[in-house]
Amino acid sequence: MPSRRQFLSTGAALVAAPFVAPRIARAQQAEWESWDEEVTPVNYDPETSNPWGLHQRFLPHRVPSNPGLRAGDIHVDAVARYLYHIQGDGTAMRYGVAIGRNDLYQPGVFSVGRKARWPQWTPTETMIARDPEYAEFANGMPGGLENPLGSRALYLYSGSRDTYLRIHGTPQEWSIGHRASSGCVRMVRRHIIDLYDQVEVGATVYLYPAEQV
Repeated sequence: MPSRRQFLSTGAALVAAPFVAPRIARAQQAEWESWDEEVTPVNYDPETSNPWGLHQRFLPHRVPSNPGLRAGDIHVDAVARYLYHIQGDGTAMRYGVAIGRNDLYQPGVFSVGRKARWPQWTPTETMIARDPEYAEFANGMPGGLENPLGSRALYLYSGSRDTYLRIHGTPQEWSIGHRASSGCVRMVRRHIIDLYDQVEVGATVYLYPAEQV
């Protein structure tokens, strides 16, 4: 794997169940647009809107990228807490993120196996053992404004295998810039809405190593 310094010049995992039951999915889908509106600031501008009180550097910005990177791919600089989505014009869209707390972050090279709007969340047995309060959601938590996966999720695969790692929105926007998740990469819910439509299934995702903890 290339080093984090090589990929850009600028320098759960929270788990969703594989599928939501059709009846639940149809009921939720009727709410998607209103939920999107609710997490979108008034007069939203990606580079300036900041009702979450984030450091300015974690707001979306277009920045230069190194030559040779493939358009459409995603690179996560876990130390700086940045996600870069490579564009076709020599630039990248940069977003602030949160990563896994303690030793839960897992670097590697993955692909986007599928995508979901306002996804369901189901904690794994390991997560429940580590955080017993998750037990009440053992059968799944429907998508919605309180759901830990937020407004969108990109499901990371290794070959045909779901790794249970996600890039997803979070209702805990204050966590951006920190080590806070159970292994996934978190984004502001409005920011991942912006990213979601630009990312294709099959895109490669590079999660670079984080600092030692």
